[in-house]
Amino acid sequence: MDNLTFENIKTLIQDYVISYPEKTGEINIWRTPLAVSAEADERFNILPEIAAHDHALPCDLLDSAKTVIVLFIPFKKDLGLENHKGKIPCRNWGLAYESTNRLINSLCLNIKDYLEKYGYKSELMPATHNFDHKRLVSRWSHKHLGYIAGLGRFGINAQFITPSGCAGRLGSLVTEAEFGNTPLVTKKELCLHKNGHKCLVCIKRCPVGAVSESGINRQLCWERLKSNLEHTQELAGLENTTHVCGKCQVVVPCSFKIPQAR
Repeated sequence: MDNLTFENIKTLIQDYVISYPEKTGEINIWRTPLAVSAEADERFNILPEIAAHDHALPCDLLDSAKTVIVLFIPFKKDLGLENHKGKIPCRNWGLAYESTNRLINSLCLNIKDYLEKYGYKSELMPATHNFDHKRLVSRWSHKHLGYIAGLGRFGINAQFITPSGCAGRLGSLVTEAEFGNTPLVTKKELCLHKNGHKCLVCIKRCPVGAVSESGINRQLCWERLKSNLEHTQELAGLENTTHVCGKCQVVVPCSFKIPQAR
């Protein structure tokens, strides 16, 4: 298909997310998705340095990879407001984690099938479950891929701030199709604090003090996520991989948009 462009892929993504609740019976908790493409070039060689020493490269998923596609599915504001209450995540936040993972996995497979109909091989990694529970790192970090591709930037709480905020979920895949670079973010930082403005709201929001000006205490955060799943009524009966909190993602200046200094 000579005129296949990344606009075709973005339209596919948006249409898929819009129609997904009706097709599946899932509750519609999502806003308009974002997506970027990036040439699978030497920029990604830095992943073992900034993410994990054994982080996979695009060519590890697909020898002939030409493009990395990263997408973000933002949550609706009502869900964020509901999860703001108390120190334990609301049940709907846990359910949203599960349903959005299903959506992203299904969507990425749909993109893969679409591209392969036109002769382009593609490969993907699930939206979650590639996480090392001992080292607390991922061997395929959608956030770091999104950072390199220009989908967003990291806040001091290790959340990923996009033009639609940080409250949502990420997915990615690699393909032989060549779409070039289509970044949405070119600024060095989006986090207010990192840009020298007064904020640090996410520090106050963390119920266990895992977030500080120097970043996030991953071990303390991880223990809290496990405790939420194992010991709270709110998350009882959810999947054993539903490690959620989200308190530092909701009702903060970067929840649903790029934060602006007052």
